[in-house]
Amino acid sequence: MVIENQKNGKVKKRKHGKEGSEAPASKKVKPVSSKSVPKGVDKSRPQKQRKQSNYKKLDAENEKKQSLTKKDRRLHAKELADARKQKRKRHYTLEQELAHLWEKMRQHDIAKEDRSRLVTEALKKMKGKISEIASSHVSSRVLQTCVKYCSQAERDEVFGELQPHLLNLACSTYAVHLVKKLLDSASKKQLAAFVSSLHGHVASHLRHMVGSVVIEHVYQLANATQKQELLMELYSTELQLFKDLVSMKESRLVDVISKLGLQKSSVSRHMSSVIQPILEKGIVDHSIIHRMLVEYFSIADKFSARDVLQQLSGPLLVRMIHTRDGSQIGMFCIKHGSAKERKKIIKGMKGHIGKIAQDQYGSLVLGCIVSVVDDTKLATKIIMRELQTILKELALDKNGRRPLLQLLHPNCARYLSPSDVAALNSSIPSLCSKDASEADSRAELADVNELDGEKVDMEMAEVEHDEDGNPDEVNHSINGGKKDPLIRRQELLVNSGLAEGLVDVCIENAGELIASNSGKEVIYEVAAGGADGILHPTLDDKINSLHEAIAALAAQSKSEDTKEHVLENFHSSRTIRKLVVDCPSFAVTLWEKALKGKCRTWAQGHSSKVISAFLESSDSKVCELAKEELQPLIDEAIIKQPEAKTVKQ
Repeated sequence: MVIENQKNGKVKKRKHGKEGSEAPASKKVKPVSSKSVPKGVDKSRPQKQRKQSNYKKLDAENEKKQSLTKKDRRLHAKELADARKQKRKRHYTLEQELAHLWEKMRQHDIAKEDRSRLVTEALKKMKGKISEIASSHVSSRVLQTCVKYCSQAERDEVFGELQPHLLNLACSTYAVHLVKKLLDSASKKQLAAFVSSLHGHVASHLRHMVGSVVIEHVYQLANATQKQELLMELYSTELQLFKDLVSMKESRLVDVISKLGLQKSSVSRHMSSVIQPILEKGIVDHSIIHRMLVEYFSIADKFSARDVLQQLSGPLLVRMIHTRDGSQIGMFCIKHGSAKERKKIIKGMKGHIGKIAQDQYGSLVLGCIVSVVDDTKLATKIIMRELQTILKELALDKNGRRPLLQLLHPNCARYLSPSDVAALNSSIPSLCSKDASEADSRAELADVNELDGEKVDMEMAEVEHDEDGNPDEVNHSINGGKKDPLIRRQELLVNSGLAEGLVDVCIENAGELIASNSGKEVIYEVAAGGADGILHPTLDDKINSLHEAIAALAAQSKSEDTKEHVLENFHSSRTIRKLVVDCPSFAVTLWEKALKGKCRTWAQGHSSKVISAFLESSDSKVCELAKEELQPLIDEAIIKQPEAKTVKQ
C-alpha cells in the first residue's frame, strides 16, 4: 500500500507537473502583441490580415536569401568591404600627396615659379573632388593655399567647380575659410552670382553660427544695391518671394512699406520671427544684424521694441557697439531702459571700458551713459575707475577723448560731428512719446492691482530706484534722465576724482598734449575750467599749476630745444591763442612768465597769432597789459590790428 501510495503520489506529482507545464505552453499560443508588430505594418488592421502580411514579407526575404548561397553572400560582403577600403586608401593617399605638396608650397623662401608649379600640380590632383576636399580638416588648408597663390584662371576654375556647393560649404566649419577667401578674390560677376544664390537663404544662414560669418563677409564686400537686396529678404515674406520688388532706391524700411503698401504689423511679425532665434543663439556680432535691428525699431510697437531691448540689455550689448548701427542700438537700450537694465549694461562693460572708450562707435555709447544715467555711484565704480588708469592714452586718442570731452563740455559741436549729435539725440519712435509711456505705466499698474487684489492710486505708481536712491522710470525723454545735468557731471567728473587725475596728467604731459591734434582739445578744456566752470573752485590751484606749466614751455628760447617750439607749432600755437582769448587768468600768467618784453621775437609765423590774441581778449585788463608793447608792432605793420567784433542784437 505504501508503494502504491508513493506511486500514486508520483503519478499525481507527474500530473501536477504536466498541468503546471501547460502554462508556458499557453504563452506560445498567444497572438502577436502590437509591440511585436514589425515596422511598416498597419496596426489598425485586424490581426489575421497582419499575420498574412508578415508571412508574405518573410516569404519574400526567404526567397531573396535562397537566391544567394552562403558563399555568394560572403563574397558580396567581401567585395563591399574591399571597395570601401580602396576608397579610404585612395583618399588617404591623396591627402598624403597634397600634404607633401603643401609643405613645399607654403615655405617663405621658395621661388615664385616653383610655387606656381606646385600649386598647379595640386589643383590637377584635386580636380573633380574639390567639393569633398573643401570640407576636409586637412585638405581644405591645402586648397586655401592654392587659391591664395594660384593664377586668376585657376581661381576661376575652382570657383566654378564649387559654385553649386557654396551654400552648403558656407555652413561647414572647415570650408568657411575657403569660401571667404574665394569671395575676397571674386570678380564683380562672381560676387553678384553668389549674392543671387543666397536668395531665400539669408535668414536661415544668419541663424547658423558658421553660416552667419559668410553672410556678414558678403555684406561687407557687397555694394549698396546688393546690401539692400540682402536686407530686404529679412523684412517681409513678399520681398523674399518676389525678387523684382527689391530693386528700388528706398533704403529705409519705413519708405519701403509706404511705397509698396505693405502692412506694418505683418512686416513687424515677420522680422520678429527672424530676430528671435538669432538673439536666442547670441549671434549679435554682425553689422547686417545691427542694421536689421535698427530698422525693426523704426516700425515696432512699444511692447515688441521693449521686449527686444530687454534681451539686449546686458553683456550681449558689448559685442554690438563696435559698428555704427550697433552703437545706435546701445544708445537706445540706455535711453529707454529701466534702472535695472542700465545696471546690467554697465556691469556687462566691466573690464572692457578702455577698449570701448577707444573705439570709434563705442566711445559714443560711453558718452551717452555719462549724459543719461542717473546712477552716478555705479557709473563711478565701474566706468570712472577704469578710465582713471588710462587717462593719458585717452587724451591722446581721437576716440578715447570723447567721453572726457563729453563730461568737460557736453554736446559741443567742435568735438562731435553732425551725425554723432544726431545719434545721441535719436530714439525709438514707439517708446519716446509721452502718451505711450503713460499708457504703459497704467497697464503695468493694472497688472499689479490684479495680482495683489488691492486698489492702488494711479498717480502713486511705484518706480525703480538706483543706488543713489533716485527714482528711475522705464521711459526717459530724449534729453536723458531726471537728474540735473550739471549735478550729474559734478558727481561723475569732480566727486569721482577723475578731474583731479586728468589735471595731473595734463601738467605732467603738457608739451605732448598741447602739440597733439587730439590732446590739444582736452588740455584746452581742462585749462579753461570746463563748460559752466565745472572744475572751479575745487581744482583752482591745480589749474593754476597747469597754466604755469604751459607758460614755462612758452618761455623756453628757440635754441634750448631742437624740437619745434610750442609757440611755432601749428596745433599748440592755436590752442594757446584760444586760451589767451577765453581765459584771462592764463593770459596774465603767459604774459608775465613768457612774453613780456619778447613780443618782437615772436611777431612772425604761427606765434604771431598768440601775440595778436592779447588784443582780442574779452577782458580789458588783458588788452591793457599788452597794448603798450604791441602798439609799435602794429604801427610798423609787423602784426595786424584785430578787427573789433560786432555784437549781434
